[in-house]
Amino acid sequence: MTLREPSETRILTVASEHLRRFGLKRFTVVAVAEEAGMTHANVYRYFPSRAALVDAVVDVWLKATERRLADIADGPDPADDKLERLILALAKANRDLLTEEPQLFAALSQAVAKRHAISRRNRARVRALFERVIDEGIASGTFEPRDRDRAIAFVIDATHRFIHPAALELESDVPQASIDIRLSTLIRVSLRVLISGLV
Repeated sequence: MTLREPSETRILTVASEHLRRFGLKRFTVVAVAEEAGMTHANVYRYFPSRAALVDAVVDVWLKATERRLADIADGPDPADDKLERLILALAKANRDLLTEEPQLFAALSQAVAKRHAISRRNRARVRALFERVIDEGIASGTFEPRDRDRAIAFVIDATHRFIHPAALELESDVPQASIDIRLSTLIRVSLRVLISGLV
């Protein structure tokens, strides 16, 4: 993990607070700089634009989530348990962000919709964790897919509606209990598909 300079860390801390309090529409580099006790020109030394600063704030959250997912992938559990926990943890992290940090969730949604670099990198890293766990399951004989790549694509596609920001926003008014039941069913089906070799 790259160590940040104290000024950069201070900027990110203040920017995170401003994004949470004011949202994207009222978020300004000038206000962040003022509260951080520096000029906006100094902020631009670290972050070349307002969009880059917002993305950096979102990236802090994404990387923290990735670390939690990596802990699951690195754990001693069997691959089927790991895969279930990975899916549940990722879905919960995104759903919690939507309900508890709506302004940060809006910034994440924008980054995903506009395919910002932080979003593409996060997607690649999360996919790599899913691949690692599925490969582990194949190596141990827990999973016996006919085609590894198709099996990975199946799991990614199946979980999309419970993870992607746009899908979560569309169902933001659906009771959590209903979503939990649907996700539990999907996980059972996905594991059965991987174990039985249907893909």
